[in-house]
Amino acid sequence: MTSIKDVAAQAGVSVATVSRVLNSHPSVSPDARTRVLAAVDALGYRPNAVARSLRTDQTRTLGLVISDVLNPYFTELARFVEEEARALGYSVIIGNADERPELQDHHVRTLLDRRIDGLLVSPADGDSPLMADVARAGTPMVFVDRWMPGVDVPVVRADGRLAIRDLVAHLHALGRRRLAIIAGPAATTTGNERVEAFREALRAYELTLPDAYIGQGDFQADSGRRVTERFLALPEPPEVVFAADNLMALGALDAIRAAGLRVPQDIGLAAFDDIPWFVHTAPPITAIAQPTGELGRAAVRALVDIVEGRSPQSVTLPARLVVRRSCGEPTSDKRSNL
Repeated sequence: MTSIKDVAAQAGVSVATVSRVLNSHPSVSPDARTRVLAAVDALGYRPNAVARSLRTDQTRTLGLVISDVLNPYFTELARFVEEEARALGYSVIIGNADERPELQDHHVRTLLDRRIDGLLVSPADGDSPLMADVARAGTPMVFVDRWMPGVDVPVVRADGRLAIRDLVAHLHALGRRRLAIIAGPAATTTGNERVEAFREALRAYELTLPDAYIGQGDFQADSGRRVTERFLALPEPPEVVFAADNLMALGALDAIRAAGLRVPQDIGLAAFDDIPWFVHTAPPITAIAQPTGELGRAAVRALVDIVEGRSPQSVTLPARLVVRRSCGEPTSDKRSNL
C-alpha cells in the first residue's frame, strides 16, 4: 500500500510538505504543491481519513438524519444532499428516524460520536432537549424541511402557503366546497403549518374547515387510509380530501377505491409533496411540489458555511401547485403541467 513517504519520495519533498499539501496549508509553494499532487495521482495514494481527522480536527463528513427513508420525498432529498456534499468534498452518513423522536436522538448521538463536522436534521418531533443541547454546544447544525421553534440554527425549507392557496382556488373553480384535510403530526412544524395554511385559504372563499373535516395522520399511508375511511362514513362526506403528505395520499386513495368510489367523479384527492408515482395513478394526482433538489443543495451549502466559519442565513423556497386530474378535469389553468 502506498504511504505518505512514497509520495514524498516521488515528489522530491519532505513528508511534512506532503502533509501540508493534503491539508490545504497555505505555506506550500505552488511548485511543491503541483509536484505533490502529481505524485498522489501517479501513485494512487489515498490518505487515511481517520488519522487525518485526528490531526486536523475535521473528518470531512456530514450527518443527515431524515424523518422517514421510505417516504419518497425524503429519499430524494437525501440523494441531493449526498450529491452536493460530494461536490464540496464531504461524505454523508444517513440516519433514518422512522418518524420516531427517540430513534432520531439515537442517530444524532451516534453521528456526534463519530466526530462528524456538521449535522443536517429534519426533525421527527417539535420538541427535543437533545437538539437544543446540540445547538447550544455550538455543533454546526442546519434544519431542513422541518424545524424546531426556539432552536437557533439556520432552517432550509419550502413555504407551501401560496401553493395551498392556489390549490383551494383550483378546487373552488371546480365547484368543490366541502374540503377536508389529513393533517400531519401536530408535534411537527410542517404538520401544523399546512393545516393553518389550508384553513386560511378556505377563509378567503368564505369556506370553513369543520372539526369533522380535519383528520390527524402521522405521515404514513395507514393513517391516510384510516382518516379517509372516517371521512367517507360521515353523513355528508367531503368532496375533496387533501392529504398533507404523499404517503397519506396513497393511503387515502386505497380507502376510496376500497369503498367502491371513483376519483374524481365521486370524491377528489390532492396531496402535499409531489412524487413521480403520482403521474402513473389513475387518475394522476394533483399535488403541491416542493423544490427538493434546491432544498437539499441549499441545506448542504448552509451547513458547510458553518463548518468553514461563515454565517449563513435561513433559506425559504416556494412550493408550487401541479394540477392534474384527481380533483376534476382542469380547464385552462396555467399551473397545470398535465
